[in-house]
Amino acid sequence: MIKRLPILLFIFIIFYIYFKDEIFPSNTIKIGMSVPKTGIIKTWGESVEKGTNAYFKHVNESRLLGNKKIELLMYDDKYEPELTIENVNKLIFTDKIYALFGFVGTPTVKNILPIIHDEDIPFFGAFTGASFLRDTKDENFINFRSSYKQEIEKIVEYLHKQKKLNRIAVFYQNDDYGEEGYISLLQALEKRKLPLVAEGSYKRNTLSINHAFNEIKDAQPQAIVMVGAYKTNALFIKKAKQNPNLKDAIFCNISFGDANAMVKKLDELKISSKNLIFSQVVPNYLDNKIPVINEYQTLMKKYYPNEEFGFISLEAFMASKILVNAISRIKGDRTREKLIHMLKTTPSDLLKGLHLKYRNSQLFNKTYLFEYDENKFKELKW
Repeated sequence: MIKRLPILLFIFIIFYIYFKDEIFPSNTIKIGMSVPKTGIIKTWGESVEKGTNAYFKHVNESRLLGNKKIELLMYDDKYEPELTIENVNKLIFTDKIYALFGFVGTPTVKNILPIIHDEDIPFFGAFTGASFLRDTKDENFINFRSSYKQEIEKIVEYLHKQKKLNRIAVFYQNDDYGEEGYISLLQALEKRKLPLVAEGSYKRNTLSINHAFNEIKDAQPQAIVMVGAYKTNALFIKKAKQNPNLKDAIFCNISFGDANAMVKKLDELKISSKNLIFSQVVPNYLDNKIPVINEYQTLMKKYYPNEEFGFISLEAFMASKILVNAISRIKGDRTREKLIHMLKTTPSDLLKGLHLKYRNSQLFNKTYLFEYDENKFKELKW
């Protein structure tokens, strides 16, 4: 037995080193992000960057973390899954980041899940409502926003219950993002015993809408749920509004459609925003009666005075505030496991004026519907 002690001790040491939580003692806390800074949805990346940095700059300047500071390391993935893998590997193994935050897109995120799972890194505040980040036992996947399923359920409820419509079609991106929306729509329709009257899809990062348009127009839907990127959605809407079968349809866009960028694009195309609905996972960014939105507006004006307010930058700002708060509450050695715990136990009143509660792997379980009228977004309530 005595002869075996060195072997057992060696095994114990290896086991301890392998399973012991890594400690991050540096006063510079590196947060990693991969977003589309170029390409067809670059406005997403720009909005996420500015909303995030507005709060991070405030934290560093005001010394809210004492002698520690937040450093955001961000790479461009052009909304392409293969580039996202390259960026994640660089962030984890070269930059040695503490946590991953604010990634944009369903197909890009899905591609990196095995890496994040294997490395057990906190992955917080991704800009996707995908079910695979919610129907999971992985403790390190934590969302801020509501799911696409919740958004689409809200849209269908409004169309059917309030507008009394029953002929609904779908226009969607032909990838994991589009499939998430497509399946969620089928479930919402089936719940109400409604058919899907038509469907059409297009290839990601393209503006190829003609095939999808032809698949949908002859069905004469009363409403079309759009699970796409803003430029492609806007192009489809322009074509549809010029067609007698679709000109009076209601076009329903989920949050990833980037409502702010879409109305700008429609204005460029000289197309009316009438009969458009936008679902969102945060309140109106102009509602400064909500204290956290007033804070958002103040800091955006300070650090990005030429940037317009918007839903995406507001979401990024809120999620950044949650992340910093979680870091600030860590006692003793800073580990990733402690960060995960602190994120899940975020105070319910942290975002003043809104209520947070961790469930369904997400902290903010609410959706909103808006229309665009008189050059501003107005919430639909019923």
